Amino acid sequence: MNLALKDIRHGLFRFVLTCFGLGLLMTVVLSMIGIYNGLVADALAVVKAPAADVWVVESGTKGPFAEASNIPLTTRDAVSRMPGVAEAGAINFQNIEASHAGASLRLYVIGYEPGHPGGPQSIVEGRGIGTSHFELVADRKTGLLTGETIRLGRNRFTVVGLVEGAMNAGGDPAVYITLSDAMALQTELDPAAQRVQAARGAVSVKSASVAAVIARVAPGADVELLTATVRQWKHLAALTQAEQEEILVSSVVDLARRQIGLFLAILLSVSAVVIALIIYTMTMEKLKQIATLKLIGAPDRTIIGLIVQQALILGASGWGIGLVLILTVKDYFPRRVVLEPFNVMMLAGIIFAVCIAASGLGVRAAMKVDPATALGS
Repeated sequence: MNLALKDIRHGLFRFVLTCFGLGLLMTVVLSMIGIYNGLVADALAVVKAPAADVWVVESGTKGPFAEASNIPLTTRDAVSRMPGVAEAGAINFQNIEASHAGASLRLYVIGYEPGHPGGPQSIVEGRGIGTSHFELVADRKTGLLTGETIRLGRNRFTVVGLVEGAMNAGGDPAVYITLSDAMALQTELDPAAQRVQAARGAVSVKSASVAAVIARVAPGADVELLTATVRQWKHLAALTQAEQEEILVSSVVDLARRQIGLFLAILLSVSAVVIALIIYTMTMEKLKQIATLKLIGAPDRTIIGLIVQQALILGASGWGIGLVLILTVKDYFPRRVVLEPFNVMMLAGIIFAVCIAASGLGVRAAMKVDPATALGS
């Protein structure tokens, strides 16, 4: 006879409610872990998407994500002719507000040169950009569908394809357009503002530029040597892919990442205390039954097994319920929630350790119980 399961069946409704409550707590813990991972994943999504080896930006900046960077478009030709460069492409980034279906969309516009690095790596629905103007590929998070049109600036663009996981550090979903369209969107003025400029006799209102040039090196080429060569040009700076990712994590999202990490640590501590209190309280409520077991000659290992098994069943049930709930609702979060198997198993390990520690406190109290208390009223 398994005394732990028999005791659970005796108070099944209460035990199930306790497990469900613990499961909700684990859902919150897992969601915070997923939000933390999602924050970092979102920040790195755009920089990883082009699969670049080298980022060429404006001298004195850490752009194009940490700081504004503006370099001439002709830089792409100069970089592509450098020894060891397999291909290079110019790229632009900008945030815009657009209206669609009566709602306001905040979009992260990525302009790239079709046929060169910088565009979406994989299309999950539809096709890539096939014309020079007025087509775009959007992330699914935008809510746009293939075949729909959306107004960006003064022109309407047709959605020809969809991608997944393309967004900036702020969680704004990305749309890809051609570099020529992106540069026009960057420099064009509202008609009223354009008339004002014309009245003032202004010839040029803005000068177009690109944010960066990305390069992929040939097999066997030395990336460090290439970046060192580019840095010798006084008006340009170069960053490797690893350096660009480090800048994003340590600078752009560092404050938010540390804040969420601190909150997660507090939440884990609170969860550990709650689990320990639940298990200890369950043990204290059974002291009379434990005294009865001692009175009839039950060995200590039977009592210890009762307490430890119930604690582990409670912890495992709460962990399982929490995992099922977060996997069910994670796609409805405004920001991406990323749960890795390592995170789930790490939480399982923490719960296991807390359950063992808390049951140890319960075992200590149970071992001190006088069998004679079973005869009391």
